Amino acid sequence: MEVKRIVIYSKDIEKITGRSGRYARKVMATLRRDLGKQKHQFVSLGEFCSYTGIPEAEVMQYLNLS
Repeated sequence: MEVKRIVIYSKDIEKITGRSGRYARKVMATLRRDLGKQKHQFVSLGEFCSYTGIPEAEVMQYLNLS
């Protein structure tokens, strides 16, 4: 399986959850804080899935990454 990218963006979270951009940015900030990352560091797809409990395969399929 070829992965097109491993980073998740707030726009992806917005699409996955159906919530606003502001909510998605808040989720990203919470993820970074809880993972001990700095503002400039990326959040991986795996970290997002582990944090939210959503299976990685489902997220990849939903975002057309698989």
